[in-house]
Amino acid sequence: MSTPREAGAAALFLLFSIGAERYALAATEIAEVLPCITLKPVLQAPAWVAGVFSYRGQMVPVLDLSHLAIGQPSAQRTSTRLVLVNYPGTRLLGLILEHASDTRRLPLAHFRPLGMATPEASYMGPVCETEQGLVQWVKVQALLDERVRELLYSPEGSDG
Repeated sequence: MSTPREAGAAALFLLFSIGAERYALAATEIAEVLPCITLKPVLQAPAWVAGVFSYRGQMVPVLDLSHLAIGQPSAQRTSTRLVLVNYPGTRLLGLILEHASDTRRLPLAHFRPLGMATPEASYMGPVCETEQGLVQWVKVQALLDERVRELLYSPEGSDG
């Protein structure tokens, strides 16, 4: 009997860009892909916290992944999207992603470790070589450290 790795198991990914590089989110972690909308700013939050918005009665924090990763805000393009992901603990988290308009099935066995430690970007997972170059898997569950989780999902959050 063959294992999924041997059988060529693949997963569907949403591809996007940070700067000139390509990245991927597993489709199983995505709740919905929306066009960019106006967000309410969160005062005194880190610059990469783009704001919050109400989604079906739930306040959803939104991160600008480009700003988090390379310190440059995402460009407002027609292909820039607000992607809602399922963050652990049955919460939604919004991510602003550039060039988020392509999906692709990638073989899981083709993903390899990056080969270096990046503790400040532990959310950056393994890489897969494609015809267009390397694509790195962004791990949603590792996006927020404890301090940022407490900031974004504080049960005592103020209303004003």
